[in-house]
Amino acid sequence: MKALVYTDIAQLTYQDRPLPTPNADEHLVRIEASGICGSDMHAFLGHDERRPAPLTLGHEAAGVVVGGPMDGRRVTLNPLVTCLSCDDCNAGRENLCTNRQIISMLPREGAFAEYVCVPERNLVTVPDHVDLEKAALAEPIACGWHAARLTRAVVGSDLTDTRCAVIGGGAIGVGAALALAAQGARDITVIEPNELRRARLADVAGFEVCAPDEPAAPEAGSVDLVIDGVGYAATRAAACMMARPGGVIGHIGLGSGEGGLDVRRMTLQEITFIGTYTYTAQDFRDTAEAIFDGRLGPLDWIETRPLARGQSAFNDIRNGKVASPKIVLIPEHAD
Repeated sequence: MKALVYTDIAQLTYQDRPLPTPNADEHLVRIEASGICGSDMHAFLGHDERRPAPLTLGHEAAGVVVGGPMDGRRVTLNPLVTCLSCDDCNAGRENLCTNRQIISMLPREGAFAEYVCVPERNLVTVPDHVDLEKAALAEPIACGWHAARLTRAVVGSDLTDTRCAVIGGGAIGVGAALALAAQGARDITVIEPNELRRARLADVAGFEVCAPDEPAAPEAGSVDLVIDGVGYAATRAAACMMARPGGVIGHIGLGSGEGGLDVRRMTLQEITFIGTYTYTAQDFRDTAEAIFDGRLGPLDWIETRPLARGQSAFNDIRNGKVASPKIVLIPEHAD
């Protein structure tokens, strides 16, 4: 099969790779769509020691099962493979499983390929009326769904009168904003510095979008619920600044690990900070269902490109030339 392989820093090679063989509890999935995640970009730039070259990246995927009793079934992939037996798994917090694996991180090759092997429990059936390119968004949006659910529990289950802000207009931030809207929020501002992307997001329903320095940006101490979908010192500082006394910050972004938190203000104003990592299995299923029944909107803000041209897609993202929050790579199957 063909795969897009991370072979060196800032270098992806479209090459032949062996067709994977599924284990007893797995299915072979023919990939039809696989999104580029921020973590793929971190690995591409050599910033993720968990993903050493050579490695096939990609974990936001959907496709069709090949062979076995599920042959021909359209599925979206939950890439988080957990043990199912530890205390966290038994408590429904599979994302905290100490034995977790994820597709695109050794020992599991990723989905920037024609085929990948996935445990049956990690497959969610996609109805015929849903495009697989949109079904592949279940993974990134599930991250925002999980963050929205955890932060909502702090401010109260009813988000109708809750002022929300999301930092970052990439797929994680957009997914978080759409998840907040699907969970009841009506006052949502997405803060995005890239003018090209702001223009692309202007017609996405469910939230307002602005630059950090625009008058429409939230004032200091005015936001009940902030989600940082970027995770750099500057965005954490912005989240701390805009959170109101008694507010909550949900932190998804993995941009860097240091700086930005005003711990004194957070202490004096009782601001809750929650680190949120991926999603539970139920979060993933709930997100998929929200995609299938239209609660997350038309999801028409993606851009598709051939998998074989993945290097140029990564370069364009790196250089800020992509307006869409998400590029989805499409394998060109020979058969």
